[in-house]
Amino acid sequence: MEDMIKRIIDADNEAKMLEESTLKEKAELSKKIDAEIQKIHDSYMAKAEETVKNNRITEEKKAKRQWEEIQQKHNSVLIKLKADFERNHDKWADEIVKRAIAQ
Repeated sequence: MEDMIKRIIDADNEAKMLEESTLKEKAELSKKIDAEIQKIHDSYMAKAEETVKNNRITEEKKAKRQWEEIQQKHNSVLIKLKADFERNHDKWADEIVKRAIAQ
């Protein structure tokens, strides 16, 4: 009988040790999983930041190129308008005076 009780106690102690071991293993696995999640998150965020940086550079270059094109068109129009004015300002002034007097 004592032998039976001793075996039960031993089995209970062994079960407790196994439970503690399992809980420690679970905690360690949980830490590893959390670390892996953080590693994946950090990697993803680093790639995303790099992508955003590259997109920003590309978009800034594109915007700068478009701005320069607009400035060139604006300068071309300005040159043409100045040339038209230099060529025609006397004629336009005379026409305005004629129309003002005719009324």
